[in-house]
Amino acid sequence: MAKILKVDNNFTPCPVTDGDELYPNGIFVFNITRMLEYIKKNPNDSKLEEIKVSDIRNGFSSITESHLNSIDVSRPVIIAEIAPGKYNLIDGNHRVEKAYRTSIENVLAYRLNVEQHMKFLTCKKAYISYVEYWNSKLEK
Repeated sequence: MAKILKVDNNFTPCPVTDGDELYPNGIFVFNITRMLEYIKKNPNDSKLEEIKVSDIRNGFSSITESHLNSIDVSRPVIIAEIAPGKYNLIDGNHRVEKAYRTSIENVLAYRLNVEQHMKFLTCKKAYISYVEYWNSKLEK
């Protein structure tokens, strides 16, 4: 069972610098660049697993066939727990799309739980909203 999150009044939003890759998910914006740096520096903190492309593909992609060849599907994607027990793809949409189009059934993914990815939110107001959103999704 997922736990209730409490707002940390000392939460510091993840800094954003020019060139950082960001992933907007509604009002929540994650700094993917900092997330990937953290994963590389702390390999034992993030679970790497094989997941089915059909479980994470959202069915929409603007990738063109000419761009397809430049995409490395061997690089892991990132899925994050955006609600209790529910994971969304937040990095690697093009890799998943290439895997789908080339009939690759599984890709490697880092599965981040809520505590692991919340620190990469880029705005304190969104962080507070995220805690409220999460808690509203808990089974009563």
